[in-house]
Amino acid sequence: MLLKYLGYEITVDEFIQNCLECREMEIRDGVLYGPDPNKFFCGNPYDEESYGIYARGLQKALAKAAGDHYEFLDETGTSTETLLKKYIDQDMPVVFWACINMRKEIPGPEWKLLDTGERFCWTSNEHCMLLVGYDEEKYYFNDPYDNNGVVGYPRTLVEKRHAAQHSMALGVLKR
Repeated sequence: MLLKYLGYEITVDEFIQNCLECREMEIRDGVLYGPDPNKFFCGNPYDEESYGIYARGLQKALAKAAGDHYEFLDETGTSTETLLKKYIDQDMPVVFWACINMRKEIPGPEWKLLDTGERFCWTSNEHCMLLVGYDEEKYYFNDPYDNNGVVGYPRTLVEKRHAAQHSMALGVLKR
């Protein structure tokens, strides 16, 4: 959605195959191992049971797709109000992490990172959408999940679910 908005003719399949680095989960001696979501998509993007990717991992994939025309900024921890002023008010959407359909987050599962063996805890119901607008009561998202399209959610609920997903966001600047 974001790349199409920016004028790129790239399909989801092309993005996955050419830009998104993915690593599968593994079981070793009965222990679950998986990739670092800050670097890789965890699992297979075509599998509904897969996990996802965090801001820094997606930032790298988007930069690969867009080349030198746009800069993708890790805005993790930036307040939503700041994101609205810096991007939305300038007609630029924001890649925004919250929870699927604003369901409550669920801690887990846990796995050991493939590269380091360090313990990692995923927050389930993780979901990435495109923040595209707002009014006094709601934030509006272009949401690919279940073909939701443009959907509005109450601001206070969005803030809670965004915080539960580490307040991750990516901003976009034209170079």
